[in-house]
Amino acid sequence: MKSFVRWSATVGLVGSALLSSVLAGATQVLALPKDQILQKLRPVPVFTIANSQGAPLVASPPQGQKGQPVAGVFISQKDAQAFLDNLKTKNPELAKGVSVVPVSLAEVYQLNLDNKGKPDGLGFAFVPSQQQVASATSLLKQSGQQVQQFNGTPLFVARGGKEKGYLTIQDGNKAVIPMFFKKEELQALLDKFKQQQPNLASTVEIQVLNLEGLIQVLQEKNDPQLNQIVLVPSQESIEYVRSLSAPGQKPAPGAKPAPAPKK
Repeated sequence: MKSFVRWSATVGLVGSALLSSVLAGATQVLALPKDQILQKLRPVPVFTIANSQGAPLVASPPQGQKGQPVAGVFISQKDAQAFLDNLKTKNPELAKGVSVVPVSLAEVYQLNLDNKGKPDGLGFAFVPSQQQVASATSLLKQSGQQVQQFNGTPLFVARGGKEKGYLTIQDGNKAVIPMFFKKEELQALLDKFKQQQPNLASTVEIQVLNLEGLIQVLQEKNDPQLNQIVLVPSQESIEYVRSLSAPGQKPAPGAKPAPAPKK
């Protein structure tokens, strides 16, 4: 069972990496091997709206405008289902034959790579939980940043201790830095930690990053310490996927999108 062990000495590792990835410009950087990125993303379930063949429903560019079709990738199964329920009301013909399909974040990443640079390639856009976006925005405001809206898909990580390092937990023989998709689940873990180590309670804080930036860092920066990062999907997502019987699992999104009307 995983348990808290210490504050990581990798102070500011991810924050500085995210910043450097934006400012890198022409600076040459080494990418983390693709297999390692896929391994890190594989345990995270995400959700698309797809037909029985696994082809995702897409939004096409407005008629006469250039651009690739884009499929929405929902972080929350409940959000995906709410979108589908709304679609059934507004456009029952389009909603016919499609359903919420769980896929691995690694599959989405791989499909995105396969379609990169193709004129008619399928793009993917993450649809974060609005509740978590609100939590992320609130955290940024509390830290003194002047923001109106959080950009991207929030990830929450704990920092604390004298040097404000990242909190690590023991996973087997390895100390890892957990990053949560749901702030409340990290907070529940921190509440237990504060009871165990009340002397550190006042130093603990939650930092918010975004998934898109983290993936960019993994692609551009080959730092062994990045291997400590573990993405923690919400309990809701895990339980939903577990509730699906193996024979009833649906196919992953294919390269060919299901047709959708032009905007």
